[in-house]
Amino acid sequence: MRSTPMSAAPRRVRRTAFVAAGLVTALTLTACGSDQEEADAKPADGASQAGASGDGEGGLPAGIADRLKEQGIDVDQWKEGGWKNWDRDKWLTEAKDFVNPMIEGLWKPDRMKSAQEADKTVTTQDASADQGATDPEPAPVEAVAEKTPYHDNAAPVGKVFFDSPEGSMVCSGTVIKDVNHPGKSNLVWTAGHCVHAGGSGGWYRNIAFVPSYNDLAKSEAQLADATTAEMAPYGTWWADWASTSNQWIQGGSEEGGDGAAYDYSVLHVKPEQGSKSLEETVGAALEVDFSAPSATEVPSMGAWGYPAAAPYNGLQMFKCVDRPGRLSLSPSLPTMYRIGCTMTGGSSGGGWFRVVDGETRLVSNTSIGPLENTWLAGPRLGPEAQEMYQNMSRTYGGQ
Repeated sequence: MRSTPMSAAPRRVRRTAFVAAGLVTALTLTACGSDQEEADAKPADGASQAGASGDGEGGLPAGIADRLKEQGIDVDQWKEGGWKNWDRDKWLTEAKDFVNPMIEGLWKPDRMKSAQEADKTVTTQDASADQGATDPEPAPVEAVAEKTPYHDNAAPVGKVFFDSPEGSMVCSGTVIKDVNHPGKSNLVWTAGHCVHAGGSGGWYRNIAFVPSYNDLAKSEAQLADATTAEMAPYGTWWADWASTSNQWIQGGSEEGGDGAAYDYSVLHVKPEQGSKSLEETVGAALEVDFSAPSATEVPSMGAWGYPAAAPYNGLQMFKCVDRPGRLSLSPSLPTMYRIGCTMTGGSSGGGWFRVVDGETRLVSNTSIGPLENTWLAGPRLGPEAQEMYQNMSRTYGGQ
């Protein structure tokens, strides 16, 4: 996705209510129709995950604190602004270089509002050059603003903030269930490119999740003097562990690259304040569907997120629902899902949902889209994604 304005206005669409029975906290899919109606991720090998919490110096595990010292990094100086120093020659992709100690109060309202969208784009040529299964490009589906308050209508959805060499950035994310810690999940699903730069760099910094960001969808003028409680009604949650696929780490790029089909991530988070789990705090979490169903088997998918590039400003939550099609960027890569949607950069990482046996489940996340902002594509979540998730849950979920 990108910040380039749409080249043409989306077609007007008819909206039909489609309620997901049994859905947690009333997250509702609104069907938008037209007028015409395998590589192994190996998360256990340590290359795709990292930790940044514990009983060591500065709140870091002793092992990571020691490695920081070996790299000449002082934990106290890091918290005092050392994280702003990005030496590209040393910005490595190894998991041991993930450093994310909590800096309480760093993500203030003004800093949140100024964060830029994290874009991942493909050109028309990129999208049409595949030799695999790609369906005709979908008609644009105009994004619809989610009802407020968000905690009553889409409680699992929020924003992911992080710092990159280019400055403060923003994505979207979703609270997901923790199979090994029912009712007390601290796990967030987002895109790999929202935590790691792929083949051109390393882990991002100061990664945090804010559920139900700007819960009442107040305007920029109304938020001129906003308090942290207004912007982050359920607090700010820092990622103390992060995991993404090896395919994204090795093959991801600014245009998605070979890692786009594996562009997903799981975060384990902890609150700046308080002791309750994320799921207990927001009162909701979604199960992840790792069955990787064919697009032809799914009548409807919905994408939720906070688009931040024009014509949006990142302050409101939007959604798109469409019948998914298939997108193949290469015959050697898994086919991705694709739906019509006008959401722009900032919605990256936002969850895609479908109804299974009366329950809404996360089935993908926003990864890439075209310059014209007419559609979105997301990865199919199969065995590699499930292994990454299971390892995060088993190893870090109870911390």
